Amino acid sequence: MRSRVTMVLAVAAVVLGSALLVPTAYARLSSGDGGGSSSGGSGGADVAAPAPTPPPPPTLAAGPVSVDFDGDFFSWALMDRKTGEISGAKNMASTNSTESMIKAWIVSDYLRQLGDRKPPADMLKMASAAIRKSDDGAADKVYFAAGGSYRPSANGAPNPVIQRAIKTCGLTDTKRGNVKKYEGFWSFTRMSPRDAVRLGDCIADGKAAGPKWTKWVLDEMSKVSGSVSDQHETYGGGKWGIVDGLPASIKAQGPVSIKNGWTRLGYDGNWHVNCLAVTDKWSLAVMMRYPAGRSLSYGAKTCASVATQLVTPQPGAVLKVPQQPAGKL
Repeated sequence: MRSRVTMVLAVAAVVLGSALLVPTAYARLSSGDGGGSSSGGSGGADVAAPAPTPPPPPTLAAGPVSVDFDGDFFSWALMDRKTGEISGAKNMASTNSTESMIKAWIVSDYLRQLGDRKPPADMLKMASAAIRKSDDGAADKVYFAAGGSYRPSANGAPNPVIQRAIKTCGLTDTKRGNVKKYEGFWSFTRMSPRDAVRLGDCIADGKAAGPKWTKWVLDEMSKVSGSVSDQHETYGGGKWGIVDGLPASIKAQGPVSIKNGWTRLGYDGNWHVNCLAVTDKWSLAVMMRYPAGRSLSYGAKTCASVATQLVTPQPGAVLKVPQQPAGKL
């Protein structure tokens, strides 16, 4: 009888002990202790949350553009250089006279033809002045050395220097000037914003100047000097426009290579103003004509405004601004 009572008590003790252990273990699992000390446990409560993914660096991307523009012509285009996609205003295939914007091509065309040969020191100095100072006389010398001529071709085609730009860079809207007496002049070459961003891409990817001189041309374009107030009859400051509309966070990513073109022309009473900028990510062009009574600053600020509106993400935005197709004027 005593042995049977002892066995019953022993079984009861085992059952009772198990019942007490279960809630204790559950409590430990719930607290994340897992059997260790509170300072060294490896339970769920001590697992660090994953770090948030940093936002992408700011860039320029397709989006709507709104400009209160007063003039005969305004258009813009943006190329994503990674995809080759071009977006912009509805009239981005319409043309404007290039003015000094085309000097970046003239210099590139001349240097590419040299191959591995180094140009004479005076010609390299002229090439630099044509870009950095937008010097017309220097640009003429490089233009003629590259095979250009002011005589219009008999068949109405652009001169050889411009023809090579069309062929090399895949331009579709570019034509010779349509003003009698100036048809063969490089400044009167008609180009669209769509072709201008193709030209910027062509310079940046090496097709325009070739492997030996591309870096030199882009570096010269990044060192353009002088403001809108630094103007002379045949040369002047050209560091304004798109570059002024870019935040420091984009400029810090690498050089921004630019070449602007601007002339107040008497035959139509308009400023002809063009802005071109290219980086390793994008190529942007803004082109316009507006009354000569306005200042060059008006065009420069318009170019800057377009660039600022295309910055993605916009300053202060938490999420990336959604990309959209062709923007509004």
